[in-house]
Amino acid sequence: MYALWSVGAFLLVLLMLIAIYDVVQKRHTILRNYPIIGHFRYILESIGPELRQYIVTDNNEERPFSRDQRRWVYASAKEQNNYFGFGTGIDLELTPNFLIIKPVAFPAEHPQEGDEDFDSNHPIECSKILGEARGREKAFRPQSVVYISAMSYGSLSAAAVEALNRGCHIADSLHNTGEGSIARHHDHGGDLIWQLGTGYFGARDKAGNFSMEKLVERVEQHQVRAIEIKMSQGAKPGRGGVLLGEKITPEIAEIRGIPVGEDCISPPRHSEFANADELLDFVEAIADRTGLPVGIKAAVGRLDFWVSLADHMVEGDRGVDFINIDGGEGGTGAAPLVYCDNVALPFKTAFSRVYRIFSQRDLTDDIVFMGAGRLGFPEAALLAFAMGVDMIGVAREAMMAIGCIQAKRCHTGHCPAGIATQNKWLMRGLDPTDKSARLANYLVTLRRELMWLTSTVGKHHPAEVTLDDFEIIDDSFDGDNPGDIFGYLDLHSGDLKTNKVKEVDMALAMEAEGID
Repeated sequence: MYALWSVGAFLLVLLMLIAIYDVVQKRHTILRNYPIIGHFRYILESIGPELRQYIVTDNNEERPFSRDQRRWVYASAKEQNNYFGFGTGIDLELTPNFLIIKPVAFPAEHPQEGDEDFDSNHPIECSKILGEARGREKAFRPQSVVYISAMSYGSLSAAAVEALNRGCHIADSLHNTGEGSIARHHDHGGDLIWQLGTGYFGARDKAGNFSMEKLVERVEQHQVRAIEIKMSQGAKPGRGGVLLGEKITPEIAEIRGIPVGEDCISPPRHSEFANADELLDFVEAIADRTGLPVGIKAAVGRLDFWVSLADHMVEGDRGVDFINIDGGEGGTGAAPLVYCDNVALPFKTAFSRVYRIFSQRDLTDDIVFMGAGRLGFPEAALLAFAMGVDMIGVAREAMMAIGCIQAKRCHTGHCPAGIATQNKWLMRGLDPTDKSARLANYLVTLRRELMWLTSTVGKHHPAEVTLDDFEIIDDSFDGDNPGDIFGYLDLHSGDLKTNKVKEVDMALAMEAEGID
């Protein structure tokens, strides 16, 4: 009996020591927030491949991000081995709409480790100068074609926002604030894109109306490099941002100018403009007062707005400096299911339709095109560049880099990783200094592998990649050129590639005229 008591006492002391270690250490958020029981997650994760041979799902079935995708992000962020063994687990010949990157016989040369011009941060400058075409006073060339897409303080915790901003500073990437305005947690070295949503948080008067004076004041206080007017969001276009009451702390309420503890639902549309013409006046007014590049972000449905915007920009005296297309598959902290699933076109369809409208009017060289919607992986990013994107935004991928486990509890305020929550106990598990390094590692790895692929197709910058460098194969042992699938113009000759393009052009024209 004494021996049993001794063993029990030993195990109890051991568990107490483990619990103390878990709470004190800062490397693993899950262990800090869930001492002892958090170890079971890592144990199950380590034996997951063996278990999944017999039960549950395979490595490519989970959504929105598969297990293989998450593993690649986690390993990249931790600077671990992010390679995979034994070849592809995808049945290439039976998977429809599968993207193939076509290698050339002689890849382009790029600086290698040991070369004089090698940079371990693998920077990829934007091929365009943001704001140059319209002569903005503070035009600049983004040093990274990858940036952190819009995620607000409030939807995310203070620790998460700080980690993202610090990581952006390390990796020299831009950080989009999201529509929740700018907080002190954004002031850790990373340059900002300030997003103005329909609620005008941070730039509104006491009545909730837009205030140019407030906007200028806030711009002068923070490292704002550009301003993004949010028309809509891919995951919930037509509904406005949603921040549930349980996430609204006194600090968040003060920043936004809203009541504590009450749901904050942004209006579904802007009050400062009601059409493309008025939007351009609003854009130019902000640019004139701040000197900053000003652009828009939107999900895509009907195309009459985009045709009108492009037609007004052809006149030449007004224009947006950048256009950010948010795919319908994009993420959100909280939204109705039907909006997540059924409202707004997915990125590839949405972007190709909008880009062609501006291409037909010879405007694409004057606009920096950005894109978001599960683009934070090398192959997805490369295809986006081939379609005409100049910069890609990553959001949920960045969340995974700082510890998100895809628990899908963002809308509850009980994120176990301390990211999408305002719960103080859960937030304390996330160490911004450690996680910022992980975010930077992920961004650098993404840029490095993006350049690997660029070299593989014989190019020196992602902007040089074309849709001819890809093929989309189907389950009938056949393949198509993405340029034909997306109805693109041949940008080299100006000729239409297929009759399908003519049909799409006619549909665009009819929609612009209001003909169904």
